[in-house]
Amino acid sequence: MSIFLNAYTALTPTSPRSEVAQVLQSITNALPLQIDDAKRADLIQTIIDDLSTAKSNGNSANKSRLTSKDAAPALQAVKSLGKNPAGSQVIASAPNLSALLSLARTYKDDLDASNEAIRCVANAMLLVDQARNTFIEKQVAGGDFALELLEKSSAPERIFLASRLLFLSTVSMYHAGEFIKSLVEAKPSAHPGNITEIIGTKLDVLTRGILTGAKFSREAMTDLLKFSFNLLLHYPKLVDDSNKNETKVMGDCWSDRLDGILPYLLRTFNTLPPSFPAPLTAPMTHVIHSLITIPVSPSLRNVWFPPKSPSRGSPVPSKPSSSSEPSGKASRRSSNSSSQTGSPTGGPSKDPKQGAFDRAWSALSAGRRSLSRSSSPHAGNVSVDVLLRAYDLLDVSLNHYLPGTLDPDDGSVREKCRAETEQSLDDIMTPLAVLITKLCQADEASRVRMREWILPQDLDRTSPLEGRADLLGRLLRLLACVHHSKLKNAVGEMLFAVCDSDAGTLSSYVGYGNVAGFLFNKGIMSAPPPPSGSSGASAPTTTASGLPINPITGIAEKPAPPIEMSDEEKEREAEKLFVLFDRLEKSGAIPKESNPIRKAIQEGKLG
Repeated sequence: MSIFLNAYTALTPTSPRSEVAQVLQSITNALPLQIDDAKRADLIQTIIDDLSTAKSNGNSANKSRLTSKDAAPALQAVKSLGKNPAGSQVIASAPNLSALLSLARTYKDDLDASNEAIRCVANAMLLVDQARNTFIEKQVAGGDFALELLEKSSAPERIFLASRLLFLSTVSMYHAGEFIKSLVEAKPSAHPGNITEIIGTKLDVLTRGILTGAKFSREAMTDLLKFSFNLLLHYPKLVDDSNKNETKVMGDCWSDRLDGILPYLLRTFNTLPPSFPAPLTAPMTHVIHSLITIPVSPSLRNVWFPPKSPSRGSPVPSKPSSSSEPSGKASRRSSNSSSQTGSPTGGPSKDPKQGAFDRAWSALSAGRRSLSRSSSPHAGNVSVDVLLRAYDLLDVSLNHYLPGTLDPDDGSVREKCRAETEQSLDDIMTPLAVLITKLCQADEASRVRMREWILPQDLDRTSPLEGRADLLGRLLRLLACVHHSKLKNAVGEMLFAVCDSDAGTLSSYVGYGNVAGFLFNKGIMSAPPPPSGSSGASAPTTTASGLPINPITGIAEKPAPPIEMSDEEKEREAEKLFVLFDRLEKSGAIPKESNPIRKAIQEGKLG
């Protein structure tokens, strides 16, 4: 078991470089069980010590087995040995973390060696919780190193490594609280060295990298956004002066020191291209996670909802006139068109092939053009319609996972999620529904727009709403599902917010039967009364053609055709009713005064 340690310690400063390379490569390729924990620890420590000695003496004659040219393969061997927790424990000591960071600085011109040193540290922080605390202590000063690396790097791989270090070192609010505060408060807002400006600048750099297919751009943005989420989640709680004995959850508090990050996040949200085959994956999911931590505060309202401009539109293209055809046919054709393209409910579009996914690509093209015009981090400050972008992502994603009228509880849905993202539908879709809910709760115009998209006035109500093959149908089917409890509740809250947080309005739009379970969980035990005339949303009671809407199902009630019966048939039916009510009266099931047949005879209505 000591063959690898013996082979390495047998090397001397005069050993041929080819022999040194061969030994280091054998260590890198060793299987986990080929080296026991004690020998692994000794081997890691010996290699780190030799690298430190070689760094101190440069290329001059020294007692180290290694030279600066051996740094990259030697650090790769350390990284391989450190993938085992026993090896990471050795790397996680303060002296070794300091030595590896020093090596990363020394070999900054040899990116292979420098990056391998940083990876050794990052792996140790991932596997050993204590390493995250040791990393930001003064004797190691890893936080300063990571921040400087992030600020000065432009290559996606270096940004990725810096972001990984900062993400891992800020996971715990309790252990990293002072470090998190120092990151945010070190420089004033809008200063180039402010952490929100650094993150925002790198987001723009990485967005361009993703659009051009640069290697490591997606991975770098994912970890940068994870680090951003930690700051947005923890810092407001750390500086909140309200009741400190109260447990704070995401969104309960905020600090205006972090306001500057929102424009960058919104621009990234608007510009990131769709992914395939799953339309909602990292880093887009992590942009959404960060956005839901930021409130629609007075200072940020105009950032969330910029002044209306011609570019702010609707996912539904304008409709051609259909006055020449019957309303029933027109609405059915509208439903079919939206179902086939995955577009929102509404009338037929000018281009029947254009669906939400096409609109997402259109938005992408606009974002790509805005970013390509300038390399400035403030380039592309165009009006971002976050609600429209979120709606399109919701429509496209649910159409992908729940095609047609597929039941959300069908096993194929869970299998597709696991195969494509290794996550559940709850984890993938719930944050997006939460984001839309937040926007609708904070802004009346957003509620109106969402109602127009999901619940238009000319909605086809000739068939069950929950059976539709469009976004509305999928949302209502999710309200009745069993396997996606988080998404089920989030969708309910989203529809509730869209309907002005009024149970009567919600029931009037989609039918009480479709939302009875959701309302029951909110403490509403029976069908709520229709909304009053002062309600912001004018809930429909009749269809566009004048048919009444059933308050339980939400579909149009067709007048029952008259029953044609001969006089003899009417007499036979009347006799049956007389006998039935007579039996009920004699059995005591109904009192005499409640027998409608007896009343009719007494009043002379029956001969």
